[in-house]
Amino acid sequence: MDKISEIFGNSLFNDKVMRERLPKIVYCKLQNTIKEGNSLEADVADVVANAMKDWAVEKGATHFTHWFQPMTGKTAEKHEALFTIEECGNVIEEFSGKNLVVGEGDASSFPNGGLRATFEARGYTVWDCTSPAFLKEKDGTVTLCIPTAFCSYNGEALDKKTPLLRSMQAVEKSVKRILKFFGDEPLRVFSNVGAEQEYFLIDKRLYQQRKDIIYTGRTLFGASAPKGQDLRDHYYGSIKERIYAFMKDIDKELWKLGVPVKTKHNEVAPGQHEIVPIFSTVNIATDQNQVIIEMLETVANRHDLVCLLHEKPFAGINGSGKHNNWSLSTSDGKNLLDPGESPIENTQFLVFLSAVIKAVDDYPELLRLSASSYTNDFRLGGHEAPPAIISLFVGEQLEEVMQQIEIGGLNTFKTSKRLKTGVITLPDLHKDVTDRNRTSPFAFNGNKFEFRMIGSSQSLAGPNIILNTIVSDTLNEFADELEQSTNLAEGLKNLIHKTIKKHRRIIFNGNGYSEEWVTEAKSRNLPILPSVVDAIPHFITEKTIQLFTRNKVLDENEIKSRYEIMLEDYCSRARIEAATMLHMVNKQIIPATIKYSNEISTYLNNIRQTKITVNLKHQERLLTVISKFVDEIYNNMIKLQQSLDKANNIGDLYEKAKQFRNEVLVNMSELRKPCDEIELLVSKELWPFPTYGDMLFRV
Repeated sequence: MDKISEIFGNSLFNDKVMRERLPKIVYCKLQNTIKEGNSLEADVADVVANAMKDWAVEKGATHFTHWFQPMTGKTAEKHEALFTIEECGNVIEEFSGKNLVVGEGDASSFPNGGLRATFEARGYTVWDCTSPAFLKEKDGTVTLCIPTAFCSYNGEALDKKTPLLRSMQAVEKSVKRILKFFGDEPLRVFSNVGAEQEYFLIDKRLYQQRKDIIYTGRTLFGASAPKGQDLRDHYYGSIKERIYAFMKDIDKELWKLGVPVKTKHNEVAPGQHEIVPIFSTVNIATDQNQVIIEMLETVANRHDLVCLLHEKPFAGINGSGKHNNWSLSTSDGKNLLDPGESPIENTQFLVFLSAVIKAVDDYPELLRLSASSYTNDFRLGGHEAPPAIISLFVGEQLEEVMQQIEIGGLNTFKTSKRLKTGVITLPDLHKDVTDRNRTSPFAFNGNKFEFRMIGSSQSLAGPNIILNTIVSDTLNEFADELEQSTNLAEGLKNLIHKTIKKHRRIIFNGNGYSEEWVTEAKSRNLPILPSVVDAIPHFITEKTIQLFTRNKVLDENEIKSRYEIMLEDYCSRARIEAATMLHMVNKQIIPATIKYSNEISTYLNNIRQTKITVNLKHQERLLTVISKFVDEIYNNMIKLQQSLDKANNIGDLYEKAKQFRNEVLVNMSELRKPCDEIELLVSKELWPFPTYGDMLFRV
């Protein structure tokens, strides 16, 4: 394998390439925009486009595309060849500044929540120069991919990138207001993210035999295998050779694209794995995560594997998440969430910590919603996934600090200790001042907050738009108050004290998986929102609309459009799953079961005709049990079809979503039960699709 340093960023139009290929004045103007946040000067685009074209063509590119992130949660691209035909008929490679800066797409064909009618089709993709262009190769064709935002003819955001960039601007502005009180005026402030991506791998041949995974991304049927994750031997276990080869290719492809993936390992469930990059700014981290997702699927296919990114592809074992490690930093390299050696004396840190605590407590419904989706509902609250209750973990040291602040004392606090193993030959180590709490949905991990509720298939944009916005809003409240203070030191002290005292209810350092926590959360009046349907209405409250408009992240029309899109997505996915279940039962499970029943019946008849005295009660009982399950299946199919028809006939989207959740999903669960029981009875040769044991242990 090539040295990492020799291939890293080879397919990325990065700073090194720009420095080499752009005239110095153009390079400086572009960096002025990228690093200093200034507007892009008009004369820059043509020069950058020509240099980008030359670089891409030298690398074998024949096409370019504006690569954007519509509200489908995936990426989109329209490819165009890098050439033009001159009047004389000659074909030359060409890529203009206009091609670079703006493209046109059909805005009515993507999810838009009513922002665009079918006849109002025009939409624009707009170059985001803060995220570097890259080259993507598929089947020998190299395409220049240009990260862009996507907006309507009237300027409304039709994508996930635009509001994310707005939220980054908002939090940068508010952080700078706070830092001024400490005599610090950095050039830039960034919100940063490092995302841990979990996923499953199964054999492609087995995948092709599972209509449920093909249509929905998860298994709608399947009895648990005799072994699951009971022995906990897969987590961090030795990586199988076939998977190792896949991971090796993934690393190489992502390194070429400048994605700094560094960690890989087996996860808890059989067939489950994780990949982790080094943190980047939120915008770039979001783009890189989309690249990681696509590359996982592409490279898996090369190895005759299929990558499953659904949050709960298999029942009874762990699902997959995407842990969002969020922090704030300055262009001077300071992490604003680093408590330092003495957090109780670090007033600046305590202000930012207090702001996050207040923001999470003021807007827990929005944080819950940001990690909500039809698919993630199957994961949250079960098998080591965070509960569907927002709480915040700070650890022993900060808990002690807050207790002292609340009572007005500034005494001692926990410091790190030596870790003694009891083995002479092993070195003593400094251990962290607090343990990790993997049961917490939102946990402080030393110098960052880890938001663990996000689903593996979700875009990072949504949760970080919420995080940036609610923290920005809180910091602006703080700044407004401090600007009125006549004694800054006293004002800071009072602000931290009253904030922590008022919002302590959101802090929970215990076991978030326990039933006791649910009871305690109710006593604290914390919102408990079991499903995305419970969370969605909180997106269109007056409080939420004021939050987003006040911080110039989303306007009221953009908010309402996203509300409709989330409901449409929920209903569509539920409808597809219900229809798939009915299809599989009718076309696969019932025919296989009847065939097996006929084999038993034929066997019984043949034995009886021999007039040999044989005890057939067990065979007869098996036939009776199977017949009982078949009868149950037919009854449950009727209930599912009726509830599905009822849901499809409801016009109001929210009422439709409630019908899907309250009846359709319940009937789907009831239909699955007898089908999974029959799987354990029907012979392996006749069962129509691969079992859990096949898929989880045959890679």
